[in-house]
Amino acid sequence: MNTSTDTHRFTLDAFEVARFANLCGQYDEHLRLIEQRLNITIRNRGEQFELLGPREQTRAAEQLLRRLYRETKHTDLAPDTVHLFLQESSMQELTTPSAISSHTVTLRTRKGVIRPRGENQQNYVKSILAHDINFGVGPAGTGKTYLAVACAVDALERELVQRILLVRPAVEAGEKLGFLPGDLAQKIDPYLRPLYDALYEMLGFEHVTRLIEKQVIEVAPLAYMRGRTLSNSFIILDESQNTTVEQMKMFLTRIGFGSTAVITGDITQVDLPRGTTSGLIHVAKVLQDIPGIGFTFFKSADVVRHPLVQRIVEAYESYDCAARTEPVRELRP
Repeated sequence: MNTSTDTHRFTLDAFEVARFANLCGQYDEHLRLIEQRLNITIRNRGEQFELLGPREQTRAAEQLLRRLYRETKHTDLAPDTVHLFLQESSMQELTTPSAISSHTVTLRTRKGVIRPRGENQQNYVKSILAHDINFGVGPAGTGKTYLAVACAVDALERELVQRILLVRPAVEAGEKLGFLPGDLAQKIDPYLRPLYDALYEMLGFEHVTRLIEKQVIEVAPLAYMRGRTLSNSFIILDESQNTTVEQMKMFLTRIGFGSTAVITGDITQVDLPRGTTSGLIHVAKVLQDIPGIGFTFFKSADVVRHPLVQRIVEAYESYDCAARTEPVRELRP
């Protein structure tokens, strides 16, 4: 591997002081983050940059800085935004920027435009737009639920559907639903908080509240779905790894004309009783080759949260893989 240091210089186009400050961040924290992740040194005097490091990394850093500078036209950058751009852009993509921007898809909501990040998120949204039933399977932090909500809001705003249904199986992750106040719908309400948070971000709290009152947005525990036919709706089944085989079949056969269903889940976090087959694991084997149904499988590399989240997911994957092939070792203090 060639690790020789290369000095690469370039100048930003259409220089504006406010946008440049946005690019660099407070005390140049955005530049320091790029330096750390790409293992390079960034020096600059105004719009003139000098990058020191391996040739491939310095060229990648130039493309990333130019992309971030374009973003400053309509976005206030933050360290997590820079991290997401770094996360979504492999070294090959960064050095060939034309491949990134081609055929990208965006979603419009009342509060702004949402751009799926990275190839897998782009493919996921494209699949949702192209199929009536879609599955998003992968670890936490890959954006599968957030983007499903964004697609639902986009469809509702464009009047492609008449309502949004948020569905979740009533399976506890160690907690007991029976101790929570209210009926089953109220008990399950806290478990749908990630979906609500996304809706509030995209539509605003007051507008979401009005839509819920009008039942344009409906919370529907999976147990309440039996016997219904859902037409002209956008239905999101979250945490679907905790459905049984029978529940998954029941849910999928509720879909009516003019509806889109997105089923999300993480098969590494199944909370069903021991010996019960996950409906998500089963359905991936049964329906994966059926025309008209889309599957998107996310990996740890697609995690778009804090960098430690990706490392945690990868560590668990490595541990589980080793545990399947190695004898159990006694833990010692």
